[in-house]
Amino acid sequence: MKDLKVAIVGATGMVGTTFLKVLEERDFPVGELYLFASGRSEGKILAFKGKEYAVEKLTENSFDRDIDIALFSAGGDASRKYAPIAASKGVVVVDNSSAWRMEKGVPLVVPEVNPHAVREHSGIIANPNCSTIQAVVVLKPLYDRYGIKRVVFSTYQAVSGSGYKGIKDLSDGLAGKEPTLYPHPIANNCLPHIDVFLENGYTKEEMKMINETQKILDDNSLRITATTVRVPVESCHSESLNIEFKKDFDLAELKELLEKSPGIRVVDDPQNNLYPMASTAVNTDLVYTGRIRRDESLDSGINLWIVADNVRKGAATNAVQIAELIAGSM
Repeated sequence: MKDLKVAIVGATGMVGTTFLKVLEERDFPVGELYLFASGRSEGKILAFKGKEYAVEKLTENSFDRDIDIALFSAGGDASRKYAPIAASKGVVVVDNSSAWRMEKGVPLVVPEVNPHAVREHSGIIANPNCSTIQAVVVLKPLYDRYGIKRVVFSTYQAVSGSGYKGIKDLSDGLAGKEPTLYPHPIANNCLPHIDVFLENGYTKEEMKMINETQKILDDNSLRITATTVRVPVESCHSESLNIEFKKDFDLAELKELLEKSPGIRVVDDPQNNLYPMASTAVNTDLVYTGRIRRDESLDSGINLWIVADNVRKGAATNAVQIAELIAGSM
């Protein structure tokens, strides 16, 4: 794999700095590196592989140079403005915002699930929502083996999903201060409210999970519902999935299937109090699943529990994995 010229847009944010960590840990072939952010971060110094790099202000001319891949995590407005500019100049953009996820012709990729979709890009590839990523990693092998009629998502999402401001609201709340980001205190509380409420009563986050899962699995007939909840945990999203299958299954074989599937670690020994937890998933790149059991109210259904680091596998690592697929084709 040849050395590539890589740009990071939103380099000083939580996901942006994690891009750097993951690129270094996975020894991605970075030949030249460019760091972009808003004017507030211009001149800030970040380290990568023992070298220091100055952050540049993102402008319409930032991509007037030879860049192969750009990892974006600067928010939807910046992505809508600058991703097409970068793509028009031959840069392959991997975008972490929601701006392009449901756009026709823009692939929405989780490498363990639909790596082939990378080939369909026209300059922009979308990184899915963090809560969707970890869910589909587990759903994919089950979908392929048993077929799926319906999925019920119930999520318990960490404050790091809101960036540094979410973490601050939690720490401030534990110190007795009022929130500045969330509409209510998150400390010692659970908020069934992630992103804005829509006319149908769902939140935008809930509809993201529904629509993105259908797109990634390439099945718009898949019946899905979701309730997403913000919880007072700093890192790692937890999810309860209730899945109804089209075919019957043997529970032991189903667990073995998950154990052999890419990107998954099964932690399922309730007799010894072993199950996935945020405290053990943090700073890792796997999707952990456990509490796998039959739904006794259905003819062919299961309940299971999923935990993953939302900043790594749910954002930065998934994007770097996409970049690896791109690099392999260059």
